[in-house]
Amino acid sequence: MTSEAPPFWWEKPDWRVLALSPLSAAYAIVAGRRMRRAPREKVEAPVLCVGNFTVGGTGKTPVAIALARQAKRMQLNPGFLSRGHGGSFAQPHLVDPHHDAAKHVGDEPLLLAEHAPVAVTPNRAAGARLLIEKHGCDFLIMDDGFQSARIHIDFALVVVDTRYGIGNGRVIPGGPLRANIVDQLVFTSALLKMGEGTAADAVVRQAARAGRPIFEAHTLPRGKERFAGKRFLAFAGIGHPEKFFDTLRAAGGEVALSRAFPDHHFYGEDELAELAGTARREGLRLVTTAKDAARLRHGTALAGFLDQLDVLEIDTVFELDHVPERIIDETLDAWRQRKLRG
Repeated sequence: MTSEAPPFWWEKPDWRVLALSPLSAAYAIVAGRRMRRAPREKVEAPVLCVGNFTVGGTGKTPVAIALARQAKRMQLNPGFLSRGHGGSFAQPHLVDPHHDAAKHVGDEPLLLAEHAPVAVTPNRAAGARLLIEKHGCDFLIMDDGFQSARIHIDFALVVVDTRYGIGNGRVIPGGPLRANIVDQLVFTSALLKMGEGTAADAVVRQAARAGRPIFEAHTLPRGKERFAGKRFLAFAGIGHPEKFFDTLRAAGGEVALSRAFPDHHFYGEDELAELAGTARREGLRLVTTAKDAARLRHGTALAGFLDQLDVLEIDTVFELDHVPERIIDETLDAWRQRKLRG
């Protein structure tokens, strides 16, 4: 999670990267071998993985939601597979957005469950079977798990944030990469550039040289008129809080004060009281992300806190309208070929 990660991961390599290079090299060898050799169970439905090369947030969840909406438009019955950050269920669990707590299933699964059934489990194959058998899902979207899943992936869409790219380009613990780019590109079906920055240009060129299709998308704030001209105390516990603050500004809101918390942060009563008190004293409105709001709604938010909270929701918009349909079609084609091969 980038807000908890060393800042040097996102800077030019220095002595710290050099000092950690032996550990990074060892981690890269193990991660690459695991990706190449891990058994991948084949399930009875197409599997589309939305992943990334690095730890931290690149906007995978809004992309997964956009693809689920497209799947529904194509008369499919999608379901989501998620590990569930911080989840506590030993067996595969179908998320109940009305009763499950964020600390039990994770914040992202609660957002996903607003759009399609979600199975939370580290065992994605078991989760897939649950979605197929209990909900009749005929198209599965895996939110993350690109490097670690033990399930056959029919199409792997890797999301790259153009503002942060792949950081310093080093593997954990010297940098944010989960494995060497070369090893990850072997399993990548296509790359999705998210945003308008240039930090990802090098890895995009590398993917293009490897023959991977390159798609582009951006995020669009929903209901911009609700934020335009207003002054906010903005807070967020996501991978890159600065992206949220910039999105709020793009919607016309003024970020008078901001508070950044670690990714997937569960807010304490004292923190919420401080936020509410500061906003009240400064004459500001409180605003946060949809992911933070999910944690607050399904957590221990102070009485009345949610009533005074604005939530800035975002949608993923593909630069070319036909791309989501193409991604799903190619996933279905790969699945059909898999079935023919047995």
